[in-house]
Amino acid sequence: MKIVHDIFVKMNDFFQALGVPGLALNAFIESFFLVPPPDFLLITMDLLKLEKALFYALVCTIGSVAGALVGYAIGYWGGRPAFNFIFRKHHDQLEKVECLYNKYGCAAVFFSAFTPIPYKVFTIASGILRMNVGAFTLMSFLGRGGRFFLVSVVLMLFGQTIKQYIEWVIIAVTLVIIVFFIVLYKKRKSFV
Repeated sequence: MKIVHDIFVKMNDFFQALGVPGLALNAFIESFFLVPPPDFLLITMDLLKLEKALFYALVCTIGSVAGALVGYAIGYWGGRPAFNFIFRKHHDQLEKVECLYNKYGCAAVFFSAFTPIPYKVFTIASGILRMNVGAFTLMSFLGRGGRFFLVSVVLMLFGQTIKQYIEWVIIAVTLVIIVFFIVLYKKRKSFV
């Protein structure tokens, strides 16, 4: 476990040394491959220059959505063999994602993009399951943008004092959004 931690720390240091391009690259790669989430670098950069926090959130969002489209293409063209190769120990994840798509539609992409759920699983699975690429891109943009802008705005408002609670803030907002979608889903079903 220490080896994995050390590798992640070195990767994060590498991306941080590149500055803004490193943030974009980290967000891009994390959308389809195992690297540290860009949130850590985003938080670090935000706290160093709070006046640029919204810019950093935008860079992170654009990089992440561009990477999501690469993940989608991997799934679309590589299919289940590509998924099984990338997620060797987690082949069952594809069936779980498929169940979530069947139940929630493209909102499943939004939730994976916004929450700590492994987004890369959903980007590649979306291509395999032939999700509408426009809906996929929109949900990715809304989810990733919502997540990264939330982090940056919260840090702009509360600075260092909120840093240790940022994951709890994301989880709380996620729960509110989930409740909203459940209520909306039930209301829509009652009209049908």
